[in-house]
Amino acid sequence: MRTAILGPTQRAESLASMAERELDVLVVGGGVVGAGTALDAATRGLSTGLVEARDWASGTSSRSSKLIHGGLRYLEMLDFALVREALKERGLLLERLAPHLVRPVPFLYPLQHKGWERLYAGAGVALYDAMSMARGYGRGLPLHRHLSRRHALRVAPCLKKEALVGALQYYDAQMDDARFVATLVRTAAAYGAKVANRARVTGFLREGERVVGARVRDVEGGGEYEVRAQQVVNATGVWTDDTQAMVGERGQFHVRASKGIHLVVPKDRIHSTTGLILRTEKSVLFVIPWGRHWIVGTTDTDWDLDKAHPAASSADIDYLLEHVNSVLAVPLTRDDVEGVYAGLRPLLAGESDATSKLSREHTVAHPVPGLVVVAGGKYTTYRVMAKDAVDEAVHGLDLRVADCVTEDTPLVGAEGYRALWNARARIAARTGLHTVRVEHLLHRYGSMAEEVLELIASDPSLGEPLQAADDYLRAEITYAASHEGARHLDDVLTRRTRISIETFDRGTRSAREAAELMAPVLGWDEDRIEREVEHYEKRVEAERESQRQPDDLTADAARLGAPDIVPL
Repeated sequence: MRTAILGPTQRAESLASMAERELDVLVVGGGVVGAGTALDAATRGLSTGLVEARDWASGTSSRSSKLIHGGLRYLEMLDFALVREALKERGLLLERLAPHLVRPVPFLYPLQHKGWERLYAGAGVALYDAMSMARGYGRGLPLHRHLSRRHALRVAPCLKKEALVGALQYYDAQMDDARFVATLVRTAAAYGAKVANRARVTGFLREGERVVGARVRDVEGGGEYEVRAQQVVNATGVWTDDTQAMVGERGQFHVRASKGIHLVVPKDRIHSTTGLILRTEKSVLFVIPWGRHWIVGTTDTDWDLDKAHPAASSADIDYLLEHVNSVLAVPLTRDDVEGVYAGLRPLLAGESDATSKLSREHTVAHPVPGLVVVAGGKYTTYRVMAKDAVDEAVHGLDLRVADCVTEDTPLVGAEGYRALWNARARIAARTGLHTVRVEHLLHRYGSMAEEVLELIASDPSLGEPLQAADDYLRAEITYAASHEGARHLDDVLTRRTRISIETFDRGTRSAREAAELMAPVLGWDEDRIEREVEHYEKRVEAERESQRQPDDLTADAARLGAPDIVPL
């Protein structure tokens, strides 16, 4: 299939096109659920628009634990339906929909009690594997295994000997969440959806009680558009209640935000060949392999402050370090932490005050004619949420609409990926890149890696790594602006790449080089480059300052010291 380009020209054309004629479906919110909803609608033959107030995945969908998983802990809660659904989606993504973006990852669960714990935990993991295999989508992952303490310490020498009596090892999957969303958006665009980031909904259009579209402001260019649609889908996650307030109607449910923070540390700080999953008094703690790094997370606390920039406090960081150090032979310190990020889970408000007990199920509602709301859920089940949202929207359309086909619709970059992976040594020889570089590109872009290689062929200097972040090639920065919808330096360093959390300088040493690579694509002059770099540096300093604060209130105030950049 052809791949869509999300460059500046295409963005402007999409905004203009959305305002020209009535759409079947307008999706508000460019996270994983909104992007998935746009793809579902477009692949049913519906004229579809997708708008996002900031960058694609700039909220929750770029700040997760980066896992595609069935939710092993939900088995303990006896939520078999949620686990069964998530395991099916995990298998689909691994084997059919996004094999270039989703990969298996092993986890070790240390056992701390002899006898009963191995039976209890082992039964749970065995059921997890059995449910996966029963759905027919679990064959891509190895089955769990029981390990003695000696064997577990060979697999994970980082563990204290006294921290375990044995272990279980099982498999789940992981992905780069922001890259996954950008790929979803490009796939939706390839099937005809009109998509625009940095396009904020400022209100809904009404005819009587019916919602017939939305007023959209181009945050970049300053223009205002009236986008009319037969059905509007509100997929704004933790902003659901705020978006619903624009309609002036009381919502049928409420969404609460739960903050989860993660630490990123270098690979050599934790000596292990496997990820770890640890039980805490509130939830579970993951230590997740992440390229040349580890991700340690997460917390689970109520958050009612700024939703755009949730802040990690010093107390949050200490909590994670304390819990992970309880099992590590060589403890981590603050000096080991390269990056910190905080995200908000959209949870459906329930009876309990504890956010860890609120529902991870999703719900879909039609609060007023013409407006569908989808909320809750978890990243892994985004496709099911999207299907349910479009099914609900279809009820309000005056035409026959095909059934959902996203179960059989691979994302762009999936087609031909395995063949290119098998040919990676030949691609390396042809391009002059090291095989490891080619593997890196294939893991990030799949078959679209050929587009990145074409940029390098036309300008060999783009085949060089960034000076201060040598995991990434210069071509990837140019490609992010020309093909992936990046509009600002922050978009590239935080979401199209992960330089902001994978380097001790948080990306500040790469900022100027990256801005200069983006400039020709986006038409920036020297003054604009300076403003982008300055803004990014202020953002990093505000985040660092917030992480020195003792609690949420002071951390939030410090983080808000660096506002979002707005073009002049």
